[in-house]
Amino acid sequence: MADEQTLITVYVSQGPLAAEVAKSKLDGANIPVLLRYEAIGRVLGLTVDGLGAVRVQVPAEFEEQARELLQESPELYSPDDAQADDQELPGEA
Repeated sequence: MADEQTLITVYVSQGPLAAEVAKSKLDGANIPVLLRYEAIGRVLGLTVDGLGAVRVQVPAEFEEQARELLQESPELYSPDDAQADDQELPGEA
């Protein structure tokens, strides 16, 4: 993905497992995807106070398609996830 593309968070999970499932679903639909997380949470397996949060991000032009695909998977998507774009991960400015 090019650096100048705007990335949109379409899903946030507490821990890497659900994020990897979401990434696989998006990859299968040929949607470019990036997982963004705090390294310390991944290394130590922490899921406390946002450290385990993993953001699934896609280029802006794929946002609608990605959200629709993830909404078809009730085990991944909940209405709270739609509000996750407004939340910051620890260490974000």
